[in-house]
Amino acid sequence: MTLFKRQKGGEKSACEMHLEAAPRHKEKEYFRLERGLCEKELYYSLREQVPVIDACLKKITRLIGGFKAVTDNESFQPCLDTFTKEVRVGSSGSGLNAFIDCYMDSLLTSGSALCEIIYDRDYMGVSGIYTAPMKRIEIRQRGGEREYYILGSRNPIKINHPENLIFTALSPTPEQPYGVSLLQGLPSLSAILLRIYDCIGQNFDRVGNVRYAVTYKPSGEYGDRAYSREHAEKIAKEWALGMSASKSGDIRDFITVGDVSIKAIGADNQIIDTEVPVRQILEQLISKLGIPPYLLGFHWSTSERMSSQQADILTSELEYYRRLITPALEKICSAHLRLLGSLGDVTIEWENINLQDETETALARLRNAQARAIELSNIKEEKALGQ
Repeated sequence: MTLFKRQKGGEKSACEMHLEAAPRHKEKEYFRLERGLCEKELYYSLREQVPVIDACLKKITRLIGGFKAVTDNESFQPCLDTFTKEVRVGSSGSGLNAFIDCYMDSLLTSGSALCEIIYDRDYMGVSGIYTAPMKRIEIRQRGGEREYYILGSRNPIKINHPENLIFTALSPTPEQPYGVSLLQGLPSLSAILLRIYDCIGQNFDRVGNVRYAVTYKPSGEYGDRAYSREHAEKIAKEWALGMSASKSGDIRDFITVGDVSIKAIGADNQIIDTEVPVRQILEQLISKLGIPPYLLGFHWSTSERMSSQQADILTSELEYYRRLITPALEKICSAHLRLLGSLGDVTIEWENINLQDETETALARLRNAQARAIELSNIKEEKALGQ
């Protein structure tokens, strides 16, 4: 007898097990996905459902900053500057800055990014760059080389010229060598957050939308009790007409005879305070994405010292992303210059992320110069005393 029996139907894939972690509702799904879809589809749906996650990824992409491509051959520098500004990216973009936006978006969401260098028909330069959607790309390892396939409705189509492709992986691991998405681990927390928001909406429909209970009590007379049904129907009709007239701005008084009481339903109830659990979940989400809360408009308890430390941490994160995409930029620029006849190397010089970095750098240089001056003066004094 075995301790762990295999279930019928075989083991479930990692994609199916991951999708089962998201709770499902009888009428609506928090992530509109079926079990057959891959994990990348889940992450893109997650960005659509939770605006905070989408805002964090866009902030990271925009904070990467600008750069300048510099070549060793100065005669080709004007051609390289024109290329970085005017190269066609996708179907509507132009310039390598637009390429960085698309490439970083795919890298952060899918955990990997893939682009294709499109050459001119006469091979007189690079005519364009196309960033492939990773949810339609499958990567297979054959020996020491990678093979790329386009997922279609039927059989996957192999890409015949992998030498024109540039691939980048985000935080690869031995188990996932093709990169790990920045959103890994967030679907379960996001599902709880969406459930809370759904309950808030339902509570406001029940409690916030005021409803009225109109109660008619017939008197003890025989005629009043005999026609109580007709009186109640007439009161209900007049009440409905009065409420519908208020939608168009007309105010109609409700006049009746007899013992009629009107009470509001739900006015005495209180909606559960969800500020604490929502904030706890948002803190977990933002800490995973590495964006300071004040950049997203969350004015939580913070200080000037804490804000400076968070800015330094964000700077280190952005420097890491720059190191990831720098080889792709160098390869694109080098391919264009080689077709033009230049064999010089290309280096990418990034701009400082913000003014705070420039100020800190200037202060560090000033302090180093002051320390060097003090050391030189001490050496001179020691030599004078020795003589």
